[in-house]
Amino acid sequence: MFSEVHSDSQRADRILASIRREESRSGRGLLKIFFGMAPGVGKTYAMLEAAIQAADKGVEVIIGVAESHGREDTMRLIGRLPRLPMKKTVYRGVEMEEFDLEEALRLKPRLILIDELAHTNVPGLRHKKRYQDVEELLAAGIDVYTTLNVQHLESRADTVHDITAAPVQETVPDSVLAEADCIQLVDIAPDQLRARLREGKVYGAPQASAALDNFFKESNLMALRELALRIMAEKVDHELTEVRTISGDHSIWRSGERLMVAVGPSPFSARLVRWTRRMAYALNAPWIALSVDTGAPLSPEQQQRLDANLELARRLGAEVIVMPGSDLAETLLRMAFLRNVSQIVVGKPQETYLWGLVRPMSLVDKLVKGSDQIDIYVVPAAPGPGRNRWRSWHREAGRCGRDYWLAAGVTAAVTGIGLLIASFTGYFAPGFLYLAGVVGLGFFIRSRWAMLMAAALSALLWNLLFIPPVMTFKIERLEDALMCLFFFLVALSTGRLTSRLRIREQEEREREKKTNALFLYSRAIASAADAPSLISVALGQMSQIMGVLMAAMTPGKGTRGLELWESGGAFPMDDKEWSVAAWCLEHRRPAGRFTDTLPVAEGFYLPMMSGEHCMGVLGVRAEGKDRLTAGQKDLLESMGAQLAMALEREELRAERTRARLMEESEKLHRSLLDSVSHEFKTPLAVIEGGCEKLAVSTASAPEEREEYAEILLAARRLRRLVKNLLDVSRLESGALKPKLDWCDLGDVIEGAMAATREARRDHSVSVALPPDYPLVKADFSLMEQVLVNLLLNACMHTPGGTPVTLKGGIDSVRGQVWLDVHDLGPGIPAEQAENVFERFRTTRVGGLGLGLSIVRGFMEVQGGSVSLVPVSSGTCFRLTLPLVEHGEVPEE
Repeated sequence: MFSEVHSDSQRADRILASIRREESRSGRGLLKIFFGMAPGVGKTYAMLEAAIQAADKGVEVIIGVAESHGREDTMRLIGRLPRLPMKKTVYRGVEMEEFDLEEALRLKPRLILIDELAHTNVPGLRHKKRYQDVEELLAAGIDVYTTLNVQHLESRADTVHDITAAPVQETVPDSVLAEADCIQLVDIAPDQLRARLREGKVYGAPQASAALDNFFKESNLMALRELALRIMAEKVDHELTEVRTISGDHSIWRSGERLMVAVGPSPFSARLVRWTRRMAYALNAPWIALSVDTGAPLSPEQQQRLDANLELARRLGAEVIVMPGSDLAETLLRMAFLRNVSQIVVGKPQETYLWGLVRPMSLVDKLVKGSDQIDIYVVPAAPGPGRNRWRSWHREAGRCGRDYWLAAGVTAAVTGIGLLIASFTGYFAPGFLYLAGVVGLGFFIRSRWAMLMAAALSALLWNLLFIPPVMTFKIERLEDALMCLFFFLVALSTGRLTSRLRIREQEEREREKKTNALFLYSRAIASAADAPSLISVALGQMSQIMGVLMAAMTPGKGTRGLELWESGGAFPMDDKEWSVAAWCLEHRRPAGRFTDTLPVAEGFYLPMMSGEHCMGVLGVRAEGKDRLTAGQKDLLESMGAQLAMALEREELRAERTRARLMEESEKLHRSLLDSVSHEFKTPLAVIEGGCEKLAVSTASAPEEREEYAEILLAARRLRRLVKNLLDVSRLESGALKPKLDWCDLGDVIEGAMAATREARRDHSVSVALPPDYPLVKADFSLMEQVLVNLLLNACMHTPGGTPVTLKGGIDSVRGQVWLDVHDLGPGIPAEQAENVFERFRTTRVGGLGLGLSIVRGFMEVQGGSVSLVPVSSGTCFRLTLPLVEHGEVPEE
């Protein structure tokens, strides 16, 4: 098995290499992704090693982005390659370094290294995400090596979150992985990765200890490793199918097991499906259920049984395919070679011994003859009576009675014409007339038994009525006997060939009709201007193509939360129909008529799926039809999926328009707020200054001085409000640029205490800082404003006489300095704790709700954070700042 897989892999690599070379000539660069299960497996190291090997071969290589994370071996490899200078950009007052896309496009090296593909760029650069930078580099003809972890794939982010309980903030579309020219899995055993973590080769000691107990638990790493390996297996499988399709190779590459079962209207097909499912489960292999539509009409009972068999296969996990084809064996083998099927499962023929001696080659014989390297499994039917050929022929004769009557009538007509002209032309002319009649019948009849009857009758009547001696079956001349025999064979084969050509022509017409219908449908829905016209046009097209009444139910304000759209004709919906449609929307499965779920409904309901999203339900009223065929259901499913994608596109377009309007509205709001706030400052300063003088003036009466003091207090409150509004405007616009410098939080606390002296007259404030409390890198004025807001918040929300405590500490594990502001007020309700830092959220009547929002903005712009700490009584806010090492600070 290993040698077979190895040879198949080499053969695929050779073909892929030639394909990639052709693609590279078209001007697009090649993308190679170093893929891993988690940080620390060695993706960057492997990428650098591969780049150095390419450089040694003369390839121009440059490092665009390479993160060493302090690892010495990685930094040593980085030093061996030229590096593109990083682009410095300022965001919210903090200088950051990002990949310089413009400089890379200007230099245009042959190969560039871009680490951490899922990275989000700083706002203000050309692209929001780094993978978009990579796409532009590829479009410019530059080859790219990059790295990616499994948790950053968009389709796997939720799975990784369920496994590790760690949120995934940065993702990459799966299309990036699908379009990669090469993916190299960088794999390591979970215990080895944990050992690297303990040795400090992934994170520093404090972070490594916490990581080992959380994300890097052995169970998490095993699950992530399995996920990465499965993704790689899927990628290899898709590439193998692509290579086989492009190369036209019809041999079987046994790189993995894949089963296929032939499903028909026979009652034994269900047994075959279950048998194949058991075998696929034992082999852990994918499997396909293939139904071949030969064009032969099926009775309602047979059509119902076929649909049930296909639905059973779908429920058991098979990939269900319905293909047109006149030859069952040829179609099965064609699909098997196309999909690299290694094993085909068919039923054992049921026939008597005598029939086996005279019958043509059976399906099993044809499959065995043409299977090459494919294994054929012949599964016997359940014990029971054998197949009655006479009964089967009788049923076929009943269905194809028109063909028999037509064959007999044409043969009689040709006989009459032959009798009229035989006296003038001899017995050869009637023979040609009989041959022409049999060939002509091939254009009108489908039954092979009717064709055999026409050929046999023509040969017998020609012999009886025209070949001397007439009115006997005796033939005196050898050449006449041979001519009669070969006439029968030629007539039979020519008529059968003509019939097959007609069947093939009908199949091609049906296929062309379906393709043309899908084309017209796609073009019609693409031209729709909005969602209502889109649904109306789509339903009209589907109703015209299918010849049925159509309706669509989309989420809205109608009955049961669904809004009904009809296709022109009335689509009656009672409570029972609405219930079935709602069930279909909720469970995302077909329901109603022609299904096993709520079959008493009058309509057939199909969910409109776009990826993982259900955009609504498609309703079908097939009046006068006993069943919908599998082909019709597939067509409806395809049209419903196209409609769902179009509706999702319209939703995204409307959402983008709303977002643009909100952005413009927000910009106008900020401009107005900024202007009004600045206009308030001068009058407030005049009012505040005048009231201060009048409040202390001896010329004023005591009552007047108290009133002036109240006005002064209100003016100061209004000034604080205006200042808060200005701060909010600066935060939202990104104009706030902190001046980070070494600060003593003790000095910051003193400044905040002085600024809030009037407000905390009725509150005592105690400060407890450890003697080794370090200096922090922060903006002194912003930190002072943060503490002022928290102290004012504590004084306003707590009764007079209650104390306020400021307590600091150091968290060396997380590398942080923290400071708690704790009051003994009523506290914040648990239901409001989640959104207490949002703008305009307040627990005080009359409050504006900006103080805590400003506190969070000021802390984040300095690289810190603020959080609500659970305490037994009161409220405690914790401020955290990074613990940054500094040199000796000279004493004052």
